Amino acid sequence: MVSRTTSSPWFKGVIDTMAMAGLDTADLMRAAEIDPAVLRDRDGRIATEQMSRLWRVAAERTGDPKIGLIGSQLPMPGNFDVVGYTMLSSRNLREALESISRHMRLVSDAAEVMLEPHGQNVLARFGLYGGREPIPRQRIEFDLLTILNFCRWVAGRPIEPVVVGFIFPEPADVAAYRAAFQCPLRFGAEFNGWVFSPEILDAPLPAFHPMVAELHDNLLQQRLAAFDGARLSVRVRREIAGGLAQGEPRRESIAHALKMSDRTLQRRLHEEGVTFDRLLDATRCDLAQHYLARPNLTTADVAYLLGFADPGTFFRACKRWFDASPTRLRASILDRQRRAAD
Repeated sequence: MVSRTTSSPWFKGVIDTMAMAGLDTADLMRAAEIDPAVLRDRDGRIATEQMSRLWRVAAERTGDPKIGLIGSQLPMPGNFDVVGYTMLSSRNLREALESISRHMRLVSDAAEVMLEPHGQNVLARFGLYGGREPIPRQRIEFDLLTILNFCRWVAGRPIEPVVVGFIFPEPADVAAYRAAFQCPLRFGAEFNGWVFSPEILDAPLPAFHPMVAELHDNLLQQRLAAFDGARLSVRVRREIAGGLAQGEPRRESIAHALKMSDRTLQRRLHEEGVTFDRLLDATRCDLAQHYLARPNLTTADVAYLLGFADPGTFFRACKRWFDASPTRLRASILDRQRRAAD
């Protein structure tokens, strides 16, 4: 299975926060099968399954379902690598969120931030993909809180979203969440993410400077070119994910979208040790959990969104990926969410 990954700077931010909370991070990394040497490699990457295991073990070892709220007041700009600098020098919060939306893969190609209209406001929808490992709600809570607090730090003032949404059920201790997020919360929502008003999005940011913004953008483009050049598979997966709802994408059409020949695409993927078919299968596997966690989608809807010709093909793929039918997998995901809320 080809895994999505999270950057070493983000991982280091998570580990540093856990250490400040008194957790035995060396023990947690051993349990999650993460090599501590990655902390010394600024270009290192950690498999998304390992990140999920880290949070699952942290919740189990502490017995605290609210462990994702640790470090709730820390901005942790280092987590965001060079993407954080472009956000800091943006004209306003709208531009900052657009930047993280476009460049999130540098922080983690297992996560995405998508901006879309939400009535008179804007929804910044947060997506996280876990491969074959279930995603603990604590990991999602930490990510949502960390990004929100970084936006507050960038703005240099209190920012209150219209609401922060969570797809999972309301936890037993809602007060702790209200204290951490300091804004209205909605559990059992159709999205994980933040809803912002135009007034908040378009207010000027204090650190904006055109020349500095241009410098940061040039640096970011260099990092992106290096990352995308070294990881063609990331770009292929992004193209596959974007076209699945129109049916199973063909390798030739993906090569055309990436402005290369089919032969070149095959050769470069071979150099990375992957094939197009493996990337297609891995992308579908990631998205299956993502979609099945949304109760408003039927399993037939999910099959369609994954580009399968019929629900039966999706059923067989799900059995192969998770040794469970789509219905059983959805029930397991929702049950984990309910139990984690207690």
